[in-house]
Amino acid sequence: MQKVAVIHGPNLNMLGLREPEIYGTTNLEMLNNDLREKAEELNLNIEIIQSNHEGEIVDFLHQNYEGLAGIIINPGGLTHTSVVLRDALASVRLPVIEVHISNIHRREEFRKKSITAAAAVGQITGLGVYGYLLALEGLKDLFRKEKY
Repeated sequence: MQKVAVIHGPNLNMLGLREPEIYGTTNLEMLNNDLREKAEELNLNIEIIQSNHEGEIVDFLHQNYEGLAGIIINPGGLTHTSVVLRDALASVRLPVIEVHISNIHRREEFRKKSITAAAAVGQITGLGVYGYLLALEGLKDLFRKEKY
């Protein structure tokens, strides 16, 4: 069974509370439960982490990439600032799908540029938490086609 890491970046622990008009009312626990159900349906093993610290995310990638088939990541604010995270994602040489709950291209100017997207095979943005489930389906399809 292929293993996928789902990485929630900074401030995603506040999902459901933080700006619900932008990010919705689903909290992180609810999202993670939905992800586990979807992974089971797709016959994928899933490991979910959340960190508010860039270094912890990088360490997780460096220490766990060999056991992974793919990565789904919402880098949060690190999307727009972290060359370090972009390089870590590129270095593990796994298919990465970047997810954003809001449409970053319709937000403030500083949110429109994703540094981390250059290390991803795709990006899902603006579909709310449903984007995470689509990312799982997308990775499963990539695995099925043996592109990775």
